[in-house]
Amino acid sequence: MDWTHYRFHTVWELPAPPADVYTVLERADAYPRWWPQVREVTPVDEHSAVIRIRSVLPYDITVTAREARRDPAAGVLETEMSGDLDGWARWTLDAAGPGTRARYDQNVHVTTPLLRRLAVPGRPFFRANHALMMRAGRRGLEAHLEAV
Repeated sequence: MDWTHYRFHTVWELPAPPADVYTVLERADAYPRWWPQVREVTPVDEHSAVIRIRSVLPYDITVTAREARRDPAAGVLETEMSGDLDGWARWTLDAAGPGTRARYDQNVHVTTPLLRRLAVPGRPFFRANHALMMRAGRRGLEAHLEAV
């Protein structure tokens, strides 16, 4: 097993139609307004940005995210990442009654020497950190969608 490899899967049930959710999620530069752990998004060009993330653990993760797929009709947003994490992340949106089921999948490798050294003893903490970040993101997105 490669202890530096992570696969995450999260599902959010949201009280807004898929088109509205998609419109918010495709604007990565606005994530810091509603997702507390997304501390900074600095656009590089129209298809990529440098993103700084920090959740409960006292460590910033910085990645360059590049648009890999943007398909509003299919409800899919996918990015390739490099930096502290190498891999990809994808949002897939489907109608769920009057709202949206937003599925987030991420497949990454940790690249920084410190996180690689802590891969085995830190793995449960890294996974819990991600879960807390995703929970806060869902709450923030719900509040943002209600305010719009």
